[in-house]
Amino acid sequence: MMVDPTLAEMGKNLNEAMKILEDVYQHHVFVTSLPVRVLSPSRMQNVGEQGHMALLGHSLAAYISVLDRERLRKLITRIASDTTLWLCRLFRYESGSAYYHEDDREGLLKVCRLVINTRYEDYSTEGYTVLNSRQPVIYQSATCRPGLGQHLCSQLGLPLSSLCTVPCNTMFGSQHQMDIALLDKLIREDVETGKLPLLLIANAGTPGAGHTDKLGRLKELCEQYGMWLHIEGVILATLALGEVSSPVTAATSSDSMTLTLGPWLGLPAVPAVTLYRHEDPALSLAAGLTSSQPVEKLRALPLWLSLQYLGHDGIVEKIRHAVELSQQLLEKLKTLASIKTSVGPQLAVEDELNSPVVVFRFSQETSAESSGGSVEGYFAGEREVLDSLNRWLCERLAQLVPASGVDIVELEDEGTCVRFTPLMTAAALGTQRCDVDLLVERLTELVPVLNCTLRLRLDFREEVYRHSALSYIEDLSWPGLGAVRYEPRIEELNDSKRQLEVEKINSELLVKLGDLDADLIFSTGLEFGPEKDCIFIGMATEDLDVAELVDMIAALGRDIEENGRLLENMTEVVRKGIQEAELQLQKDNQDKLMEEGVLRQIPLVGSVLNWFSPFQSTVKGRTFNLAAGSLDSTEPTYSMKAQTGGLASPETPTSSAKRLPGQRLFRREGAGGSDSHSETSSVGQAEDLSRERVPQPTPPYLVPDEAVSMAPEISETPQVPAKPEPTQENGEVGTQEGEQEERQPEGQEAPVEKTGR
Repeated sequence: MMVDPTLAEMGKNLNEAMKILEDVYQHHVFVTSLPVRVLSPSRMQNVGEQGHMALLGHSLAAYISVLDRERLRKLITRIASDTTLWLCRLFRYESGSAYYHEDDREGLLKVCRLVINTRYEDYSTEGYTVLNSRQPVIYQSATCRPGLGQHLCSQLGLPLSSLCTVPCNTMFGSQHQMDIALLDKLIREDVETGKLPLLLIANAGTPGAGHTDKLGRLKELCEQYGMWLHIEGVILATLALGEVSSPVTAATSSDSMTLTLGPWLGLPAVPAVTLYRHEDPALSLAAGLTSSQPVEKLRALPLWLSLQYLGHDGIVEKIRHAVELSQQLLEKLKTLASIKTSVGPQLAVEDELNSPVVVFRFSQETSAESSGGSVEGYFAGEREVLDSLNRWLCERLAQLVPASGVDIVELEDEGTCVRFTPLMTAAALGTQRCDVDLLVERLTELVPVLNCTLRLRLDFREEVYRHSALSYIEDLSWPGLGAVRYEPRIEELNDSKRQLEVEKINSELLVKLGDLDADLIFSTGLEFGPEKDCIFIGMATEDLDVAELVDMIAALGRDIEENGRLLENMTEVVRKGIQEAELQLQKDNQDKLMEEGVLRQIPLVGSVLNWFSPFQSTVKGRTFNLAAGSLDSTEPTYSMKAQTGGLASPETPTSSAKRLPGQRLFRREGAGGSDSHSETSSVGQAEDLSRERVPQPTPPYLVPDEAVSMAPEISETPQVPAKPEPTQENGEVGTQEGEQEERQPEGQEAPVEKTGR
């Protein structure tokens, strides 16, 4: 049997290289174990055995680079050619070359340089001056990666006018696909103005929703105008499967395409690959797609080792598993109410089933059945509110099911959505079918919460408007019931002091609300939100009593304001009360002097005169009420034989429903069933709880002076007094103060015995 000497020599060199790799491997195991010992395993991604092979390739590339030049050239030539051949066969890209690069945009940049060198013959000698004759134009879809076109123009030294963004369909077809009719029109206009259509960037799986452009029609348009067609996207991975939809199959006829095998197969630190077709190796070398430096070709070594380890069946199985996970989730989402997938009826069924990207969102179209049908235009800013709710939904799903790998995506038409892309995350996170089932289960639990919150937002706003002390804060970005601020009733303060007072009261109110036994979450809102000094209420459930919640917020805020005002004004109230008491005492003393006369003030004469003609004083006692801040007379006290209370603080209801044992706050009793008990007992419970929360009136301050009566103040409303005994006269009450203080409790007990108490 005849054997080609060149192949025999290459096989011999390859065997020697593999022996070198085996010798190096033992040392590599020790070296690569050092970072694992240093780094925390909890913070490292589970790369698996195929991931370790990729990491091994980076270390081996450094060892191989020290080989002698001839042996190195033969080894890396074999590695690069084998890897390119495997990838072209795996993804059905015949007669292609490969460029390996770290930045996934670098391949497209090199392709642009290749096309410029091809279309402008004098570019290699004249440089950018040849572009002035005919300005090149690069076309991209509006759904391309953000910043991709700007990056190309910046690296190529082209003005932004050389970039043309083609809008998507607006009337026919998917709203995420490039409008081909409009593209044809733009190209013809550019040709008529003397510009040169250079390259078209199409998507096989848009970065947001995973939609595929009509690649076959775009290829025909590029051939018509002599343009280069470049394709990128996650759906290119499905080319490795046995059954591929016709729109994706058209990608195999493109001029170039970029593959990101690292996330698809769960391989860390492996380069991206750009497959392209071009017949002139000199232009490829000028564009940087090939290199004369052997070390540059060692980039393919980690990918070469990984592909060897996985094999053809292993690669196909990983991609098929990701597609099946997407199909499983898509089928289950179609059975859920209030969940809308972004895959519209305008797409073919085969595209829907083979797409490895599932995008869904909570939609209000089916969330308002209780209010009578669709709620399109239900309230102002509904789009922003739904976006915030979907953002919260994605965050909760990512926390509850971390293996799902769901993330947030912003779409121009749909808004904020939840995206499930197992092809980009499943290999690294180890997502299985049970994780998808758990994701659907958690989603089913969260949808009723979203529906209730969306419906009760309006009720919460209306309830807040009913309280003059509360201000409703319109923050559409907050995923919850809403925000409220307690406004103190202090008008004499300036703006700065009022702002401090508002901040203080709402801070204390937030702490008190957080201490309540309730399922609601109270917070200060988003970290970088525009509204400050507010109380944000989180998501709600079906049995939430919004009226009770708002009443509680108003009552607690009022208690905090009144207690704070009492403490702050206590010194001033006492000072003014003492001054007023002193003035009243001076006036009473003057009145007493005028009534008794001057002779009674002389020590000896006054005693004799008082013995012959006793004088009855009419000076009344005084009581100082701290709660009311007033100086009152004790005459009503002695006449009624009980001290009358000051102005009682109005009782504020803090609950609108009697609570059963174990029932938490703000819960409507029998939600979804009978609410008769809560409706009939709301008033009584409000009075009971308000008495527990409202502090008792402060005992009055007694003015220390002989002319002021020392009478204790009773806060409760007294019983109807009995008729005074014949021996007690009204005139004796004011003169015999000591006796009155002793007799008053006895006189107060008499009517109690008569009434049966």
